[in-house]
Amino acid sequence: MRLTDEVRANAARIAASATSVRIVPDRLAAIEVEPVGEPEAERHLVEAGEEDTIRYVLCLTAINFGSGWWPTIKKRPGMSGYFTMATGLTERFRAHGAWTNAELRTVTTQEIAEALGQEPGHELMALYADALRQLGRWLGTRPAVTVIKDAGRSAERLAESLAEMPFFADRGFYKRAQICGPELERFGVAEFDDLDRLTLFADNLVPHVLRIDRALEYSEALTARIDAEQLLPFGSWEREIRGCGVTAVEQLAKLRGMHPYELDMALWSRGQAPEYKAHPRHRHRTVFY
Repeated sequence: MRLTDEVRANAARIAASATSVRIVPDRLAAIEVEPVGEPEAERHLVEAGEEDTIRYVLCLTAINFGSGWWPTIKKRPGMSGYFTMATGLTERFRAHGAWTNAELRTVTTQEIAEALGQEPGHELMALYADALRQLGRWLGTRPAVTVIKDAGRSAERLAESLAEMPFFADRGFYKRAQICGPELERFGVAEFDDLDRLTLFADNLVPHVLRIDRALEYSEALTARIDAEQLLPFGSWEREIRGCGVTAVEQLAKLRGMHPYELDMALWSRGQAPEYKAHPRHRHRTVFY
């Protein structure tokens, strides 16, 4: 079974047996979306050459987690947790260039904390340093551009390769392993023939958008836990949210004639709006999203 087949099968099983989350078909059918455009130049590295841009996207993907910690980090004014980290990484690349493979393998907690403007004692910074060291070992002696060539125009093959790293091995969902291909294409440094095979990049924001739009309905107990801004433990609640999110987007993709990855990016962008940020979303501390 290929990676995306595994994700769809896993999500369908979860949605079929879920007791605390359910998809509301008529509300799902009412959702309208617009595709997103190019990456924001101010917050992302869009001006570098091919090799450095690929390195940037790989590094950004490697540390693209931590939503469970967002309430505890130092956010830049007007920025979400993700954009705080993305902007810090962008500024680091612009000031010092891309890390070499050898440098990635020795990144320290202090170094990444300084780059992102965070306290080095914060738990997330040690995890980010570990993630970058994993990336350096995974790259080995390869130039970053070789990663694209090795994938052979297959975003799914790239995801399967990325999933060899422990922090990408998000079994049953593979959120960050899948998102790398579309991001590389959006940054103009890769082309893939199978983006349509990708699923929702299951995190805590797109299901939140679907919940606020009433396309997902949560049980009273789960709603109370989220609204009280209490962390969700690993287990059925957290997996039901992600699994039902994947399945809902699969259904919406058929209704709208769009690919799930396009819907993911559109719904994630919608989630930056004040009306969605005004409500708590589920928080779970994990290296997977």
